[in-house]
Amino acid sequence: MGYVSLANRRAGAGTAAANRRAGGGLVPEYGWGVKRRSSAAELRRQAAVSPRSAGEISRRGAQDVRMRLPSSVLVSVSLFTAETTAALYLSTTYRSAGDRIWQCFTLLFTLVPSVLVQLTLIFIHRDLSRDRPLVLLLHILQLGPIVRCLDAFCIYGSSGKVEEPYVTITRKKQMPRSGQTEEVEQEVGQAEGKLVTHRAAFARTSVIQAFLGSAPQLTLQLYICILQRSVSIGRGTLMVISLLSIVYGALRCNILAIKIRYDDYEVSVHPAAYLCVFMWRGFEIATRVAVLVLFSSVLKVWVLPVVLVGFLLFFLLPWVRFWSSHSPFPENIEKTLTRVGTTIVLCMLTFLYAGINVFCWSAVQLKLDDPDLIDKSHGWRRAAAYYSLRFVENAALSSLWYVHRTDFYRQVDAPVLELMLLLGYALAVFFMLLFYQCCHPCRRLFSSSPAQGLWECCGSLKLPVGTYSQPCLPLDKPGLEQPETAKDSVTNGEVNQSLC
Repeated sequence: MGYVSLANRRAGAGTAAANRRAGGGLVPEYGWGVKRRSSAAELRRQAAVSPRSAGEISRRGAQDVRMRLPSSVLVSVSLFTAETTAALYLSTTYRSAGDRIWQCFTLLFTLVPSVLVQLTLIFIHRDLSRDRPLVLLLHILQLGPIVRCLDAFCIYGSSGKVEEPYVTITRKKQMPRSGQTEEVEQEVGQAEGKLVTHRAAFARTSVIQAFLGSAPQLTLQLYICILQRSVSIGRGTLMVISLLSIVYGALRCNILAIKIRYDDYEVSVHPAAYLCVFMWRGFEIATRVAVLVLFSSVLKVWVLPVVLVGFLLFFLLPWVRFWSSHSPFPENIEKTLTRVGTTIVLCMLTFLYAGINVFCWSAVQLKLDDPDLIDKSHGWRRAAAYYSLRFVENAALSSLWYVHRTDFYRQVDAPVLELMLLLGYALAVFFMLLFYQCCHPCRRLFSSSPAQGLWECCGSLKLPVGTYSQPCLPLDKPGLEQPETAKDSVTNGEVNQSLC
């Protein structure tokens, strides 16, 4: 196998192949950076030629970078198996009690996302184009995630025992320090590349499981609890697991959005950031589900139109933008797909996008005429508009519940409950601002403060220039070399930072 030079990699079509090896799927986990395959011995000879000086590209070998434990894969599979097991057990109790309707809905919200998860894993790993009948059979038996998890840990356990003859070079920028940015070239071996594919696949399946399965499952079980005025052990267990699955899926959305938006940079997320996102998404999703369930318990006829209007709005919005842009039909999703297959994949993607926005703010915005299918140019305005309208909607639905509440709710302090729901949503917004202000891994690249950006979007307050000191910006970022230019852009209220 011959070597591919860096110039040929830049000029040729090898970027797509490298992206398929690294990330797979619709949105790459590793970026669109410069990649090439080279022998490990050649890289060691190049690294030993001369020591690097400040500002030069540094190279970290595969043997110098410890392979990360695929913990995200284990968490995804654990939530998937736990929720499926709890749902199957609960469906048997519904059958024993004669509740056929609740049994059918519980199984529906369990099996449909499970099938979608299997199809997603097959699509990302391209098993249909390979001769792997045993793997396909296990996916048909709904055991695909467990097999993939075992495969990932087998790869992790066997890493480092055999020297890999070829590696892939990924070039990333480090976060700016003292106004300077250093680029790092990292050797990614074949084992690490396979783990990247597994992480990318399970990150997407976690989102699918969360918003196409766990979210409607949690809503259904909470509605049954209110109707039956009791919480059984099996139902309570399923509700807790479903809530954790939704929050984890929303967290994966945020992490994917950050890696997509800052694909050129080496992103490291700290535990404090995970905690902020967990609290943010937990309050947001819990209050949203509670408001929908309370509203549906007193006005059953109107809950379906309310949910469908929001769902169809977010489902049709990417298609309307695509048709209004007069762009050609996207053909770069997967070469093996026909136009009909590409249309089905895009419809499923917009369906998932709409399902996410029904329950919480999606960290990524779809743009079907973009090669990455992701719009990277959104600012704070869209987030401010979403949370403002969602807060008004939650307040209106809870007020209608308060007006039409039944005698069962008169046993509780309804005004306090309504106030707690609105306060919970406000806490979600607070933790979101705290995350972007203090814990975002790429906050040094922000062109404006999150709080200042939201205030400027709302038009409620004009903060002085000195309230937010301009962070250390990379010198190679166009349009941000001079502090005066960046400061003027913040003063004029140009909020151009992507919220992800």
